[in-house]
Formats: sequence, C-alpha cells, structure tokens
Amino acid sequence: QVQLVESGGGLVQPGGSLRLSCAASGFTFSNYAMGWFRQAPGKEREFVGAIIRGGGSTRYADSVKGRFTISRDNAKTTAYLQMNSLKPEDTAVYSCNARFSRYSYWGQGTQVTVSS
Repeated sequence: QVQLVESGGGLVQPGGSLRLSCAASGFTFSNYAMGWFRQAPGKEREFVGAIIRGGGSTRYADSVKGRFTISRDNAKTTAYLQMNSLKPEDTAVYSCNARFSRYSYWGQGTQVTVSS
C-alpha cells in the first residue's frame, strides 16, 4: 500500500529552522520525483520545491529560494525539506508529493507555525 508520511513540523520563532521528513513506502521510490507543497488557511496550495529521481537537480519557488533546501535519500526512501530563516508567512501545512508518469501520491501534511 502506498504511503507518504510527513514529520518534523511544529512551532518555531521567526529566523529559526526546521527540517521536515517524508517517509515513503509501497512504491519504487527511486523512480519518482519528490516535491513539497504548502497550504495556508484560506489560500491555495502552492509549490515549494522539488527534486528529480536521482537527486541531482532541484527547483524552488522564488519565495523560498535561498532559504529552503530539498534533498532525498533513496536508500531510506525519504525526502527532506530543510527550512532556514523562517518567516511568519511560511506558516502552513506542508505536504510531500511523489510523481512518476501517470502516478501521483500525496501525504497528509505536517503543520509548520512560525510565530513569536
């Protein structure tokens, strides 16, 4: 059974850091590009970043570029999102996505709150 489970969210002060994890199972992880998305209350889901199958190329939204880093460990079937210099506007539910060909899977998300 396909499963994506996010973890690592929580409350952090502005300027702080968090690392999110997305543990995958039930499919051939190394075949899939992995992406991170976020959704704040009352707003549309937005793209945060993505990493290709082999981990050699990444892409980020302009709003997080230079602050966030996406990575993956295919042996552990886990994707990561390192978030630094966090801002209140980063507050959202963060979800991971796995995509390959016609297949696309989503996790349930983890809450990140940036507040003093």
